[in-house]
Amino acid sequence: MTVKLIISTLLTLAVTAVSSARIFVGVVIVLSLLVIIINRDIFISGLFSLIRRSPNADTLVSLGAFAAFLYSTATSVINTIYYKGSSEYLGDNDLYFTTCCVILTLIRLGKLLEELARGKTSDSLKNLSDLSPKSAVILENGQEKEIPIEDIRVGDIFVLKPGMSIPADGIVETGISAVNEAALTGEAMPVDKEPGMNVCASTINVSGHLTCRATGVGNDTTFSRIVRMVGDSAAGQAAIAKAADKAASVFIPIVILISVITFVLWMLTGRGFGFALSRAVSVLIVSCPAALGLAAPIAMIVGSNVGAGHGILFKTAQSMENTGKTQIVVVDKTGTLTTGQPAVTDILSTRGDIEHRDLLLSVAYALESKSEHPMAKAICSFAQKRFVPVMETEEFEAVPGKGIRAVLPVGGIRRTIYAGSEAFISESILGPGADGSPSDFDNEFSARINKLVAEGKTPTLFASESGMLGVIAVADEIRDGSSEAIEALHREGIHVCMVTGDRLATSEAVGAAVGIEPDDVISEVMPDEKAVIVEKLKETGKVAMIGDGINDAPALSASDVGIAIGAGTDIAIDAADVVLVQDSLLTAVDAILLSRDTLRIIRQNLFWAFFYNIIGIPLSAGCFYKAFGWLLDPMFCALAMIISCIIVIANSLRLFAFSSVKPAEYSVEEDMGDDPEEELWES
Repeated sequence: MTVKLIISTLLTLAVTAVSSARIFVGVVIVLSLLVIIINRDIFISGLFSLIRRSPNADTLVSLGAFAAFLYSTATSVINTIYYKGSSEYLGDNDLYFTTCCVILTLIRLGKLLEELARGKTSDSLKNLSDLSPKSAVILENGQEKEIPIEDIRVGDIFVLKPGMSIPADGIVETGISAVNEAALTGEAMPVDKEPGMNVCASTINVSGHLTCRATGVGNDTTFSRIVRMVGDSAAGQAAIAKAADKAASVFIPIVILISVITFVLWMLTGRGFGFALSRAVSVLIVSCPAALGLAAPIAMIVGSNVGAGHGILFKTAQSMENTGKTQIVVVDKTGTLTTGQPAVTDILSTRGDIEHRDLLLSVAYALESKSEHPMAKAICSFAQKRFVPVMETEEFEAVPGKGIRAVLPVGGIRRTIYAGSEAFISESILGPGADGSPSDFDNEFSARINKLVAEGKTPTLFASESGMLGVIAVADEIRDGSSEAIEALHREGIHVCMVTGDRLATSEAVGAAVGIEPDDVISEVMPDEKAVIVEKLKETGKVAMIGDGINDAPALSASDVGIAIGAGTDIAIDAADVVLVQDSLLTAVDAILLSRDTLRIIRQNLFWAFFYNIIGIPLSAGCFYKAFGWLLDPMFCALAMIISCIIVIANSLRLFAFSSVKPAEYSVEEDMGDDPEEELWES
């Protein structure tokens, strides 16, 4: 295209330089014909679209340019025969060779700009592809062996040294390192990896030495799925783009009719064939809907690529459009608003001294290390980070549905320690009440336990036969950014509901923590019931469902837009329209804001394209010529059309300036480097 543009420009300059001289009319015809031949793809496209009865922008250009060339050639031949080779001057107003060449050259410039814009919007996709490593180092019979990337198989153990690009999705077997996942998530800060954690292909191992077992290779990696999704989204067409194309298909025949009417009317006024043709050609050129054709596709391509750069994957162009129209957001709780991983939130010791608190945690660690319950694992993880020693346990016994007991050497004395619910501890250390029911603790301690329960936390009580030791509460942690995301959605005028299968008290506590009104918290819901709730909400507005688990798949499919957290299950991701590579709910807000920005840009582009034509057509047809002397020359019409295309492209490229929502934008206090568990321990 660049070569064609350069040659067309040089030939057009030559035509302009010699067109006024009668003696060079033959040269001008040949040069103009060369410009037409160089840009023949425009004429071919216009002709075939006309034959198929679906005229496009090239139809208008080719009709206008070819009409100008044929008229000018015929006029030149007739005048040459009439003047018999004399050098008499022939007026510029009677010939349109320059107009024809300038129009084609400017259209070529416009097509080149369009291709450059499309190329720029594909940069992020190309950059992603460039990140894929070409080889992998695997362990074979205990020896390191480098193999081509396409030869790695699921189950292979691959080695990662500092600076190496990860060749496949996998699970860390040995080693600790930081991994830069910016290519997938957009986050610059490396993520610490240790045994049991997942790594993704095409991310970078930064510091340590890792060995990993491959779980996804080739086209089945997270990276490959991202590339496919971005490509599919860029290649798709949203409803608003289809509407623009439909409008253009109706608009072009109308323009051709207006051009014919313009020619006939000016001929009837006696202005002459040349003037009438000039007006008709001007109408065709100025009405060329190139800007209209670019209005939606360019913005959609830019939007999908910007989304990929921020960890947002729109599966189709239609999903991007629907996301921008979201009015109601339904969120799951576990794994979406929360991390899905229980963690210690409160430690209540019956004494205020540090020694007793240490004793409580040591006893809890000893008992819970024998249990496989998720809450037990949370307590053990907390104790391990504090390097709490493990006591030897004897006579360990688990009481189903109630708690556990064991004999521990506490203070050098063998004591029976109990851990479990309030009822279990009450019965174990106080004995049954007069009516056979468990005895109650004092009101103050019970009130503190009830407060923990009301906050959605699960308390585990610890006691010996001589009395209470304390309480350790565990809860599913609120995911970072959840409350900021809910606040951001509210600021955008979006109604937020939480639908979860968890119990009411826990659900309401999480809802209160993130800013969801109690009336908008729907708890104890089965997976199929979630879909029914979504269908009901769709009667009041466009619904986006955000979830991560298998139980969310029906609701994701039922919603107008299903948004899957990237760390979720494959079933949830398959059922969704939008996939978030990051775990943060703030990325879902980014998806909605980016989609809204894209739709706004498209509407602006469409408005400009139609406004330009509304102003340009009457000026080109000469509607104001007799009253004000206003006319648009065909060359200026072509230039105006190119300018309108440039405006549309530049407006679409503004989407590259999109920035993610940050908690700081919503007045959330930043805590630089403090460990929440350390704060809990200090308190």
